[in-house]
Amino acid sequence: MREAVIVEAVRTPIGKRNGSLAGVHPVDLAAMALNELISRTGIDPVLVDDVQWGCVGQVGDQSSNVGRYAVLAAGWPESVPAVTVNRACGSSQQALDQAVFAVMAGAQDLVVAGGVESMSRVPLGATRQSGEPYGPAAKARYDGFEFNQIVGAELIAERWGFTRRQLDEYASLSHERAAAAIDSGAFEQQTFAVPTESGPFTVDEGLRRGTTPEKLAGLKPVAKENGMIHAGNSSQISDGASAVLVTTPERARELGLRPIVRYHSAVVVGSDPVLMLTGPIPATQKVLARAGLSIGDIGAFEVNEAFSSVTLAWLAELGADIKVVNPLGGAIAVGHPLGASGTILMTRLAHHMRDNGIRYGLQTMCEGGGTANAAIVELVAE
Repeated sequence: MREAVIVEAVRTPIGKRNGSLAGVHPVDLAAMALNELISRTGIDPVLVDDVQWGCVGQVGDQSSNVGRYAVLAAGWPESVPAVTVNRACGSSQQALDQAVFAVMAGAQDLVVAGGVESMSRVPLGATRQSGEPYGPAAKARYDGFEFNQIVGAELIAERWGFTRRQLDEYASLSHERAAAAIDSGAFEQQTFAVPTESGPFTVDEGLRRGTTPEKLAGLKPVAKENGMIHAGNSSQISDGASAVLVTTPERARELGLRPIVRYHSAVVVGSDPVLMLTGPIPATQKVLARAGLSIGDIGAFEVNEAFSSVTLAWLAELGADIKVVNPLGGAIAVGHPLGASGTILMTRLAHHMRDNGIRYGLQTMCEGGGTANAAIVELVAE
């Protein structure tokens, strides 16, 4: 079987809800990410065999195959196809897996994977405004439980015995690390300026500098009275897009491109849909076993910060060194534009590995409904 490598990975700065990116149509935002790949690699887009594109809220401005319309908005040839993928928060990580699998299988040679979400324009939950998404049979299987991520995050905190103080300490750490990453220029090579009516948008804007557990202690719980989950230890509602280019090492050489990372192993798992967000634990265990690696072999982790309790439960079960888990901060600090987050995390991970000479990196994400993707990538030696 052929190898698959990522030769370029880009993302927009992440905009907060009703912030700098709210005025940009998600199709146009996605098109900008596509064209940034072309600008950086110099390839002719006619060579792209397919575009796998993640998006969760596929209604309104993001309906009717947003990936395809992004290709057209980018001015790419009409011959370039695209499909839009929905695996909840892991949509663009699933899109990336599908791009990788197509290349590894020999079905395609050059594939773009990415995603977009404008949560300002297509609000969270917009697809559920009419109808019952779960159906009576699924609900009956779980005694009529109303599946809810916030409730799941609260249940995780209770099951693992976390205190609110611990959740808020982790949230504060995310902001601290994101601030350090921005100040050091760690994101400059992976992001690009997005033109807006207010001028170029260049820096993730969800960051709240100086966040402390003491400040977060004043926020009201959202799941229940005296609960532990609140806006400050949850991922932010955001806007953003990201894209990566996948090919084989041989095709990369032909095109004069230098791979960043090789896709080593990838898995997807199902998990308890009531807790809903624990999937990254078995997904990580499964991908490590498939790769023949241990937790100590991994030099950097991106574990999507849906809620503090999710990441802390993962840490408690896997025993990873917190110093290398979300070393640049995460979604609590800079945001979680649902369908874009999978390739945003991979963009962060791949660039961080290259910048610091890290051999193995692992990415995993919890997903609505109780599923999770996990992938291991390996740095390609120059």
